[in-house]
Amino acid sequence: MKKALNIKLVAAAFMLLIALAALGLVLGLALSDSVAVAEETPAENAEVTEADGEADEAPAAPAEDDGKGIIALAAAIAVGVAAAAGAIGMAIAIAKSNESIARQPEAKNDIRSGMMLGLVFIETAIIYALIVAILIIFVL
Repeated sequence: MKKALNIKLVAAAFMLLIALAALGLVLGLALSDSVAVAEETPAENAEVTEADGEADEAPAAPAEDDGKGIIALAAAIAVGVAAAAGAIGMAIAIAKSNESIARQPEAKNDIRSGMMLGLVFIETAIIYALIVAILIIFVL
């Protein structure tokens, strides 16, 4: 029984580590692209011709990407990693509960209710990762 508890703790720690790494990736990409770039004034872009004395505007620089694509990609990776880690955790929980039911069929209802509660908590963590990713995409 103690070995099964250790496996569950390792699986939970692994899922937490992956979720935190994905969240750090998303926040790191989002915050690194939010640095303001100073815009040039029109006077710096103007060139004066000797014949006219008038200012000709230099060709406009292409518009810089605001990094929304990278942020969206990072958020998608974060949700995917969180979902994969949650799926691994759910698979381990279901496998262990089936083993427990096979060993003690009379405790089937208690084991199932405990498993369902654990699955709800795992799914809640995945939904939180999705909400954080959506907030990062639309707010930052």
